[in-house]
Amino acid sequence: MTSAPSSPRPAAGGPSRPTGPAGPAELTEPADSLILHATDNGVAQLTLNRPDALNALTRDMRERLIDLLADASADPDVRAVLLTATGKGFCSGADLRGAPAAGDRVAGDVARMIRGGAQRFIAAVLDCEKPVIAAVNGTAAGIGAHLAFACDLVLAAESARFIEVFVRRGLVPDGGGAYLLPRLIGPQRAKELMFFGDAVPATEAARLGLVNRVVPDGELAKASREWAERLAAGPTRALALTKALVNASLDGDRGAAFAAEATAQEINMTTADAREGVASFVARRRPTYRGR
Repeated sequence: MTSAPSSPRPAAGGPSRPTGPAGPAELTEPADSLILHATDNGVAQLTLNRPDALNALTRDMRERLIDLLADASADPDVRAVLLTATGKGFCSGADLRGAPAAGDRVAGDVARMIRGGAQRFIAAVLDCEKPVIAAVNGTAAGIGAHLAFACDLVLAAESARFIEVFVRRGLVPDGGGAYLLPRLIGPQRAKELMFFGDAVPATEAARLGLVNRVVPDGELAKASREWAERLAAGPTRALALTKALVNASLDGDRGAAFAAEATAQEINMTTADAREGVASFVARRRPTYRGR
């Protein structure tokens, strides 16, 4: 692992404070221009669109993503979510410009801010009822890295890298980092990344288990879209229940996991897709799933 070189708008312990002439103008832009949203062929593509700030996440952007993920869960026409970004960075962290200065805070302010902000944001990805794919096109730092790790599947461009930048600013990781990383790569590896804050190249991230696939930069959009459309053509409710089972299994004992599995199967067998899956097997034909 190598230390990350400085960028024009570095993440500051996860939070990023972009500077320069473009900064204030960007913060006045509506969130729907900073989060591009399009649904096609069952895939809702959400694109962070603040490239001059390496897609540093503002409060409005965060809230917009939370809303769009909730909409994706509820919309039967959305059967998979693809999350990516424009420019050279995936997400350099959270932009906290406008947050209260340290001297203005009272006890409890920070914890309340984290619960209602970064943690709620990551939970929106974990709890989305549709599979979420991250297509990481560049640097993912701080909450940007945790955003990718919360997704169900992660594809990364060869030039992508992941940075637990919090320690560089003397901060504790937030946005679920200490929850997500040990479950993905084990506690010792997680501590290594969080203690040193080194940049992890995409190929090393894949070796560690943080990334499913690494693809050439020019092939990321195509590869991630193919995966998203495969998921969108699948049995949507079965995938939602499978996602919930896997996520819950990391926090409970075997008895609880087995009970949840039986309940999920009971629920899933009431769906049209489950009936189609069995019928197509008996008829020896390819199933056609409709997300119902």
